Amino acid sequence: MNMNPSGWRPDLGAATTEGSAPATFTGNRALMLEEPLIFELGDTQSTGVDGPEGPKVASRLGGLERNRPIGLPGLSEPQTVRHYTRLSRQNYAIDLGLFPLGSCTMKHNPRLNEKVARMPGFADIHPLQPVDTVQGALGLIELLGEWLVKLTGMHSVAMSPKAGAHGELCGLLAIRSALEARGDAREVILVPESAHGTNPATAAFAGYRVENIPANERGRVDLDALKSRLGPDVAGVMITNPNTCGLFEPDMTAISEAVHAAGGLVYCDGANFNAIVGRVRPGDLGIDAMHINLHKTFSTPHGGGGPGSGPVVFSEALTAFAPLPFVERQGDRFCLVEEETSGEHHESSFGRMTAFHGQMGMFTRAMAYILSHGADGLRQVSGDAVLNANYVLRQLEDVLDAPFGASGPCMHEALFSDRGFGGGLSTLDLAKGLIDEGFHPMTMYFPLVVHGAMLIEPTETESKAALDQFIGAMRSIAERAKAGDQSLKGAPHNAPRRRLDETLAARKPVLVYREPIQAEAAE
Repeated sequence: MNMNPSGWRPDLGAATTEGSAPATFTGNRALMLEEPLIFELGDTQSTGVDGPEGPKVASRLGGLERNRPIGLPGLSEPQTVRHYTRLSRQNYAIDLGLFPLGSCTMKHNPRLNEKVARMPGFADIHPLQPVDTVQGALGLIELLGEWLVKLTGMHSVAMSPKAGAHGELCGLLAIRSALEARGDAREVILVPESAHGTNPATAAFAGYRVENIPANERGRVDLDALKSRLGPDVAGVMITNPNTCGLFEPDMTAISEAVHAAGGLVYCDGANFNAIVGRVRPGDLGIDAMHINLHKTFSTPHGGGGPGSGPVVFSEALTAFAPLPFVERQGDRFCLVEEETSGEHHESSFGRMTAFHGQMGMFTRAMAYILSHGADGLRQVSGDAVLNANYVLRQLEDVLDAPFGASGPCMHEALFSDRGFGGGLSTLDLAKGLIDEGFHPMTMYFPLVVHGAMLIEPTETESKAALDQFIGAMRSIAERAKAGDQSLKGAPHNAPRRRLDETLAARKPVLVYREPIQAEAAE
């Protein structure tokens, strides 16, 4: 196979000789393996493990024994290991290459963080252990909380929320409690169009009526529209800053002042704090509550259904209403303030968010990240994230429509659209073409304020060489899309599976394995 001048193979699916490549007996294409389902590898009549022969032991299941075959195939250990290893090689991961998902901050997780999180004193503890036996863990939680308060310029922090949306709910419950304490039952939360999609969902879940605030032509909150809607029924505003267009809200202080003057409170979605950490303190902008996604700003694992963590920082106005439990230093030891020990000085707390105290593994990873970087290093993290995003924006804005490219520098992510594509091609076709280039697609069709949106966040952990390779792939596909190249309609061509019927998959998903129906020939 010939190489192109840059050294990259032009088409892994192309034939190496004249004509089409011959089919293989296995269905494999070199190391692109055709992996069957686990049900197709083994059978239900065999087992991969032989149990010891011996006297039958009385059942302890109390009548809950299985009364029919379980229907799972029996595989030996080598079969099982090989099956899942082969499947893992078909997954894209941050350890394989750049992960350009916008608004998700899929960046490299330093292995130092993982090593510290696996130390027995952190990894092997139990939430019901006596407090005296976990002083080191509680001290770490308290230290991390101190860093979060200092970095945000806020008054206090609740460490127990388990994820970003959970943190949003925590903040709104504190706002509701503060308003009720002054006898003010307000019903409306204002949410700008440029906010994260979880914001209106969380407000509705908390029992508020949600009203949208439009964006202006520069992709920021329309300040006049916000001010005109403020009134005695508005409990507050949920605003994302930097917003989901990848832009900083320059009117943030004016927004906070207007909401406070109208008797409301300000919730900030801090999911994009990684773009401003070490440079802007949200507390200085008039924010009353803000959650922080530890996985986005402070590099802990993200995605895959794993544990999350969304601590919430509060202004002085909301501190008294923060949830229990929390860690408090009392002399030379650390204590957990619970309902039974909260006393009169914490009696305004709205209650609990979780059964226990938060996600210890995420706390440990985040603390290792913060201490290894230091204050100056965290400032560089945000600077590099913004630099990389602007590099992507300026390198692609001549071949892709950048709706807010003229609105000044972007922050941590660059936003494009499918405007100008020919032949009926769309964002989806470009994303599928990117799979053929060996990249996971960017975030598509979000934010909703841009038609055919493509949101790209390169993060601070990518080198210029990695960005240049990604940019080259994007430019190639964008030029094909603008020319109306219909081959993109069939992309991906080189993946283990071709393009799926996504509508059918969403409406009629196949969630359980069933034996294939064997057709019988008519007599």
